[in-house]
Amino acid sequence: MRDPAELVTVHQEVTFDAPPILLYAFSGFVDAGGGVRQAAEHILAACEHRLIATFDVDELLDYRARRPRMTYVVDHFASVEVQQIVLHEVTDDVGQRFLLLTGPEPDYQWLRFMAAVDLLVARFEVRLAVGLSAIPWPIPHTRPLGITVHGSEPQLVAGHLSVIGEIEVPGHVGAMLELHLGQLGTPSMGITAQVPHYLVQFEFPRAAVALIEGLASQTGLVIPTADLEPAAHRADAEVAQQLDGNEEFASVVHALEQQYDQMAAITSGSMGGLGDMADDRIPTGDEIAAQVEQFLSTLEDPDDPEKETGV
Repeated sequence: MRDPAELVTVHQEVTFDAPPILLYAFSGFVDAGGGVRQAAEHILAACEHRLIATFDVDELLDYRARRPRMTYVVDHFASVEVQQIVLHEVTDDVGQRFLLLTGPEPDYQWLRFMAAVDLLVARFEVRLAVGLSAIPWPIPHTRPLGITVHGSEPQLVAGHLSVIGEIEVPGHVGAMLELHLGQLGTPSMGITAQVPHYLVQFEFPRAAVALIEGLASQTGLVIPTADLEPAAHRADAEVAQQLDGNEEFASVVHALEQQYDQMAAITSGSMGGLGDMADDRIPTGDEIAAQVEQFLSTLEDPDDPEKETGV
């Protein structure tokens, strides 16, 4: 492996009074509804921040898969926007400072990229690494979005019920960083928004709201989400418009609503148990896991950008 230090350029030094949190949010593969990208953009728009470091995207990105956007004006090309992978120091609403690593998921050199992140973790004495992601989930858009919390240490996921046992999913850099950093001794966790599976290819700001609210509940970081609400309401209205008069779509949503409400009733303890559901059976945890695994399996072809969520 070539020297990972050559992959990242630190533009300015920064010191922290206490070891910071490293938040990483990569757009692309596991970004259903564009929730991760929108959450990262919103954090930078809503919070004071400054650029700390950049990565060499010429080494990491496949430009033919992620063709840069260019602007053509009358008779000439006027500009080009090349995606960047950057590290910012960010200050939340109550003055807490943390690190945000964001940009497109690297296409190449994952191990070298993670080794470069290791250098930043050591340099800034990171105390906790938190990754954001968003995945397809069998829930309706008419109910609150849930989150899945996972982590390298039991205390990081305390209080969160999982309906999934063991499944295999396509690897992605965020998950590999969580595993890698945890193995090296840095507590690492992930917050994953559960996005209605029929909306994963559309902009869905509710996913960004769920991620930021989940981040607040898990870490104590305070980031306002009010500015996301107008876009979220517009998206809700567009989905409702599509639902109106579409009986097939309406029946799917209704079935998902029943499934959601039944599961919520059981997990909240408001019903006597599975025996009460004999005439209207809910799916088991394994069945839900199978649905999720089926949705994720559609993302496995790395050569087909159209299969990437949020793209």
